[in-house]
Amino acid sequence: MSDADLSTDAPPVVEPADPVVEVADAAVPAPPSPAAARARSDRWKYTLPGGLLRAARPRQWIKNVLVFAAPGAAGISLTPHELAPVLGAFAAWCLVSSGTYLVNDALDAEADRLHPRKRLRAVASGVVPVGTARAVGLCLLAVGAGAPAAWGAPGVTGFLVLYAAITLSYSLWLKEMAIIDLACVASGFVLRAISGGIAAHVAISNWFLIVASFGSLFMVAGKRHAEHLDLREGRGAHRATLEEYSLGFLSYVRAVSSGVTITAYCLWAFEKAKVAGDPVLFQLSIIPFVMAILRYALLLDAGRGGAPEEVVLGDRTLQVLGLIWVALFAAGVYAA
Repeated sequence: MSDADLSTDAPPVVEPADPVVEVADAAVPAPPSPAAARARSDRWKYTLPGGLLRAARPRQWIKNVLVFAAPGAAGISLTPHELAPVLGAFAAWCLVSSGTYLVNDALDAEADRLHPRKRLRAVASGVVPVGTARAVGLCLLAVGAGAPAAWGAPGVTGFLVLYAAITLSYSLWLKEMAIIDLACVASGFVLRAISGGIAAHVAISNWFLIVASFGSLFMVAGKRHAEHLDLREGRGAHRATLEEYSLGFLSYVRAVSSGVTITAYCLWAFEKAKVAGDPVLFQLSIIPFVMAILRYALLLDAGRGGAPEEVVLGDRTLQVLGLIWVALFAAGVYAA
């Protein structure tokens, strides 16, 4: 999948038998070591159901929270009637994104076996057969994309189908085209954000689209930077475009995209402040937003951008800044 995570799960380690302690004439097993207990508890991951769950990447569903961005920015009423279509769109995105991860893993199984971490994925390591991954992935795609149309949201279905088409095209050939591959991966984030607005029937600000688009490009450039550092001289064997991207070029893309993102957000915040009941809240929200961008840039510079969801879930400072920004922005929206 174009925005698939890099699983760090390793195959279970076979521990030696627990040592025994001689007490009188009886042999009493010693308590199992923590490593042995952990290996036993992780064995389910290497069964077929556990492998399918790993390949579906539930940790990646955090990206689908972008579905709530446009409705939240528009200040929709927090009632079940208003929230139900957005929650439905979120669930549909979870199904479709998991389906694309499974199909992508089936297509990329051979290439993933050359990657130091991707080779541990369920399909690449052989836990899930390629045919099974492909079949389950296509089923999830059909159910997830068709569900919104069934409840009366054909626009959301259209964006889900477009996302699936871009993602599968990326897996087949677009990932070999420099620059185009960056746009394909970034489009996944933008389509999520737009589909949330369509589900909630709210207008989407031009500034919102600019922030979402260039913020996505910023994250994707960081992802390629991390892959560049991880694979080094062997990067071309895994992804041809990594041979064309220099670290300097990727740094340039990150600088441009983060600059546009910050500028667009500042202009958007000042625009919203003009019509808000308490304009100070939107203006104050610029501070944690910019600090979060800079914090993420620092983590990218350290090579930690290979899986954006792991960066967000694993960095407490980024989480605190994000919560402060959400609180200020939400207070500004609902105080208006």
